[in-house]
Amino acid sequence: MKKSTQELLDILKNTPAFSNYAEQEEAELIEVSLSDYLNRLIQAKNQDLPSLIRKSGLDRTYCYQIFDGRKRPSRDKVLALCFAMDLSFTEVQQLLKATGYPILYARMERDSAIIFCLQRNCALSDANELLYELGYEGLA
Repeated sequence: MKKSTQELLDILKNTPAFSNYAEQEEAELIEVSLSDYLNRLIQAKNQDLPSLIRKSGLDRTYCYQIFDGRKRPSRDKVLALCFAMDLSFTEVQQLLKATGYPILYARMERDSAIIFCLQRNCALSDANELLYELGYEGLA
């Protein structure tokens, strides 16, 4: 049975040694590489990599290196890929959490603008335009 994050935190607080926790809760811990996660999403959404790369606005060679695990992109580049894949806000947050990137945080204006665009299924170009209007760097 899957435990909630709060349950895992409670167990962790009361565990004398981390190795005990890691052994006991091994099945509950997430350890996914970004490339594996992205490749699974592409398959699940029946998307092809070349068109995804075109939509992302990122360099083709660089993207292939991301997808074969040779490069670890910045959070912004990951978000650009998320827009290109038409991921929902929930899917983006799950990807960020599972791969070790900070989730989007509504109290930060830039993140709020990105959340706004994700929730309205905006294209990457529209998200970048909003970010530029607010004085922020675009995602790609």
